[in-house]
Amino acid sequence: MKRILSITVWGLLILFTACDSDDDNAADTTPTNNEIQDYREAMRTFVQGISTYAKSNDSDFIIIPQNGQELATDSGDPNGTPQSAYLNAIDAVGRKDLFYGYDNDDEATPESEMSYLLGLCNVCENAGVEVLVTDYCYTHAKMDNSYQLNEQNDFISFAAPERDLNVIPDYPATPYEVNDNDITTISEAKNFLYLINSENFDSKSDFIAAVAATNYDAIIMDLFHNESSFSNDEIQQLKQKQNGGERLVICYMSIGEAEDYRYYWQPEWTVGSPDWIENENPDWEGNYKVKYWQPEWQAVIYGNDDSYLKKILDAGFDGVYLDIIDAFEYFE
Repeated sequence: MKRILSITVWGLLILFTACDSDDDNAADTTPTNNEIQDYREAMRTFVQGISTYAKSNDSDFIIIPQNGQELATDSGDPNGTPQSAYLNAIDAVGRKDLFYGYDNDDEATPESEMSYLLGLCNVCENAGVEVLVTDYCYTHAKMDNSYQLNEQNDFISFAAPERDLNVIPDYPATPYEVNDNDITTISEAKNFLYLINSENFDSKSDFIAAVAATNYDAIIMDLFHNESSFSNDEIQQLKQKQNGGERLVICYMSIGEAEDYRYYWQPEWTVGSPDWIENENPDWEGNYKVKYWQPEWQAVIYGNDDSYLKKILDAGFDGVYLDIIDAFEYFE
């Protein structure tokens, strides 16, 4: 793990001087653009800002951060004190690899890791925050087991046969606990489809037709197909299940990394320029770690009419699925 040590000798002198002074002369501890003292709290604050902005536009808008369940408590452990402000700002959390796929796809997650993550997920559930689990497995018996284990814990789950999340599974033949209910909140959903990569569909209309032919209660998808964004009318078409019930349509958005294939990426951008762009993710080409606490990056994500989140709101999505929440680990 990379740890940024940015306190200079001069900074230490200032700190000691501030400690000796009275409150009126105390040093301002507000993090600067380039250094912060608590990367986890900075991510909580970022997510809470996204939530406030989104819900001010649509009070029913659903906020779902993926991974980073350590943010749910002050210590990052299941027995820590729940972070109420953060938990109150979100409607659900996504968790990948809880029971299958942590080390390798179609392999059970090691017991120690599973137990730890399960404890944190239960902290969220106990706070009224729904848990959406994506397990990566393709053997039918393991897919069945994934659904059963998640149901036992009152989690909503999806057994993904492909890590690229680019297919509608042909097993099981119908979504787990399929129903024709109208789904208006994430807590009402019994199942979901995670399909953020539309590479196997020739056009947006092909994608829409394929999803419309399913009965999933919720779909997590991207705003774009081949750099063309889905319109409000197209999103409305996706909101009806084949059996007539209504479903939720949630939009994926990465907030802990910048992606050089997104509309916001500028040709002159590179590592270190702007200074909030960090190293490229070695596992995902074109994805760059960002200093997510910096105002310039946050303005890309939310808070104005040109932001990514505003485009998602305008397109008529029911919520947003926030990825790379665990970016704090990189900086820690």
